[in-house]
Amino acid sequence: MTSEEPLKKKIKTDQVDLEKRKLIVVLEDCSLETAKVGESYVILSSDKHVKYLLKHKKDPADYRPDILHQCLLNLLDSPLNRAGLLQIYFKTKKNVLVEVSSQCRIPRTFDRFCGLMVQLLHKLQIRSADEKTRLLRVIKNPINDHLPIGCPKILMSVKATECIRPSQIPKDNLNDSYVIVIGGISKGKISTNYTDREVKINNYPLSAALACAKITSGFEEAWDIL
Repeated sequence: MTSEEPLKKKIKTDQVDLEKRKLIVVLEDCSLETAKVGESYVILSSDKHVKYLLKHKKDPADYRPDILHQCLLNLLDSPLNRAGLLQIYFKTKKNVLVEVSSQCRIPRTFDRFCGLMVQLLHKLQIRSADEKTRLLRVIKNPINDHLPIGCPKILMSVKATECIRPSQIPKDNLNDSYVIVIGGISKGKISTNYTDREVKINNYPLSAALACAKITSGFEEAWDIL
């Protein structure tokens, strides 16, 4: 019994050391708005609700919840997330801030995803089947209150002057956490008041989902996640 105690302590210490370093991805300006269409509440989408949007003088191009869906699938599927080294937040155009658990499994189909998001926005949280884990939850703004103090906070923008490979971002300190902010939009530029650096990872415009995939892949390479 006594001989096993040092081993238990070592495992616990290793887990603490591992948790000190994380990639934190913040998806900003995501389109996620509910409305009652017919008899039920839906997530407004340019593909399905063009008539409703035009009737209410809204631009259908601004209603792309599929972008958030694709980003979350890429992030949650990544080896970085499965290694416990990824934290995800997203903020909607309506300034609703959501924390995503690494254990969350987003529905693969878009319709089921929208149904889940309606439930989230109305109940403010989604729990696991056994009720023990909050998989998604609405949290208080500002996002800065939920980020590690002193860690680099980097905004991704194709208009940035600095171009860098994703794997080179954490090269200065491989043991630090990093915040990467990606716009959950199809075009345009987001502005933030909490980032301290602006970079691009390609000279060509990338979709938000592809940017998520390249960032996680780069950090997996830098942090030797296999």
